[in-house]
Amino acid sequence: MGMAIGAGARGKKNRAVPQMNVTPLVDVVLVLLIIFMVVTPLLAKQFWLQLPKQEAKTAEPPSENKSVVLTVKTDGALAINGTGLEKAELKDKISRVMAARSDKVVYFDAADDAPYAITVEAMDLARQGGAKTIAILTHKVVK
Repeated sequence: MGMAIGAGARGKKNRAVPQMNVTPLVDVVLVLLIIFMVVTPLLAKQFWLQLPKQEAKTAEPPSENKSVVLTVKTDGALAINGTGLEKAELKDKISRVMAARSDKVVYFDAADDAPYAITVEAMDLARQGGAKTIAILTHKVVK
């Protein structure tokens, strides 16, 4: 471990030549590489979202007759404007609603502890159903 000192065979040049052993360094680097390779996918699965705080009322909340509010509840249940529906029905329902509208906006409201996979899938299905804009609600809509 450390450095090995070798002496040359020549007569006049009997100097000690230090030679560094890089094996421990390579071992440490490879162990760190393996640790990062194992930990990185675990960190990527977590998703932190910081919603902006509403400071001033800039616009009135959308009214029931003008807006489509897609809700994902804590248990993963989906609803459009308060009416529950299955995941398989979501794309068709959004398609029918968007066909009758000039603005293709869907307001998206998910519970803080809603399952992430279902939340993303619901947004994807809304987009496939014809929604051009998906606006994320940061506060509850006042009815």
